[in-house]
Amino acid sequence: MSPDLVPGVSVEVVDETPSTNALVVERARAGAPEGLVVVTEHQTAGRGRLDRSWETPARSALTFSLLLRPTAPTRSWPWLPLLAGYAVDKALKAAGFDAGVKWPNDVLIGDRKVAGILVERIETDQGPCAVVGIGINVGLGPDELPVPTATSLAIEAAGRPVPDRTALLVDVLASLREAYDAWQAGGDLAGMRLAESYADACVTVGRQVRVDLPDGSVLTGMATAIDPSGHLVVAGPDRQVAVGAGDVVHVRAATGAPAV
Repeated sequence: MSPDLVPGVSVEVVDETPSTNALVVERARAGAPEGLVVVTEHQTAGRGRLDRSWETPARSALTFSLLLRPTAPTRSWPWLPLLAGYAVDKALKAAGFDAGVKWPNDVLIGDRKVAGILVERIETDQGPCAVVGIGINVGLGPDELPVPTATSLAIEAAGRPVPDRTALLVDVLASLREAYDAWQAGGDLAGMRLAESYADACVTVGRQVRVDLPDGSVLTGMATAIDPSGHLVVAGPDRQVAVGAGDVVHVRAATGAPAV
């Protein structure tokens, strides 16, 4: 890939690896600069959020990890997973898909998951960094989907041409870099714009949800907003809670579609 296609990004392609995130973590600890991207044709032991597995047949997905070394205050780093989900959603919409983000960063088409994202904070001798792992189901057929609630671009294209994985990689990286640079610039206005853009793309807002919280408790209610910190605001029967971490289930879709 020509480096001038996405400024500030250097891409390495490997045929097969257990995890692109693990590879980039190694490179980060060895001093690799921001902008390193490792793409694989086949990830054999990928991980999603909550340590869920993420594996697809060779050359059927776009699977890569990006190294970032943010200078933004640590308190704002929780925005990184949301920012990544928004960037993938934006690229898929530009490719003609009716995509949306399920809080915090699963990307859906309709009510089925087409992309997963895992962001890890890593300590290195050069300071803390973030490894952003992204997996997009591109060419999978119905019998190759990892779970029944998943989908792929090939399935959703319904006979239309399926995006080329290299072109899609360029579009996602460009979208991610644009959002990341705006976030890095900081300031209240940039934060407000990011929150508004993310909320517009987030299909969780306005739906009844069940949130399995890290402490084992369960919160149910209406997802009403995304707050300035990127938390999901859930209005329950007797309280309103800003959720910073948890596994969200759409209990009832606004359109009457099946829950996810």
